[in-house]
Amino acid sequence: MRKFNYALLFAAAIATSSIAGAADVTVGGQSMLPTKDIVDNAVNSADHTTLVAAVKAAGLVDTLKSKGPFTVFAPTNAAFSKLPAGTVDTLVKPENKATLTKILTYHVVPGKHDFMSLSAQIKKQGGPIELATASGGKLWFTMNGPHNISVKDESGNVASISTYDVYQSNGVINVIDTVLMPK
Repeated sequence: MRKFNYALLFAAAIATSSIAGAADVTVGGQSMLPTKDIVDNAVNSADHTTLVAAVKAAGLVDTLKSKGPFTVFAPTNAAFSKLPAGTVDTLVKPENKATLTKILTYHVVPGKHDFMSLSAQIKKQGGPIELATASGGKLWFTMNGPHNISVKDESGNVASISTYDVYQSNGVINVIDTVLMPK
């Protein structure tokens, strides 16, 4: 009986440490919980208030709460601030919903693409890989050092992924430092 209790205690300690490890990923000062969906986690990030407002303005909340899986390349508030003055204010107006939706869905790639899968594909290809976005556009991924991946958009902008593999119940978020723009 005593042996069983130690084994049970050991198993509980491992399970607790796995759960705690999953909750240790923070974005925008908040824990990102793998049991929550993309939207529920994003709304807690202080670094993604502009993205969340844009997702709401585009009417994409229900889509990003659906089953997925989705990979979202999530620009920070600082990334949005790199855009020309007034761009965000113009895009969130109701009359620009279609353009905003195209830009936001350009940041979404169907499927679950984490660092390991992206880097493995890049290494196998021997160079950049191309992935199709939910908007029908294309993004190119290249290794930028042994532990970094850069994302290039159709307009020639290059974003660095600053936080990888923020797992969600319906996909994964990779935080980027530049807003990606389709043609």
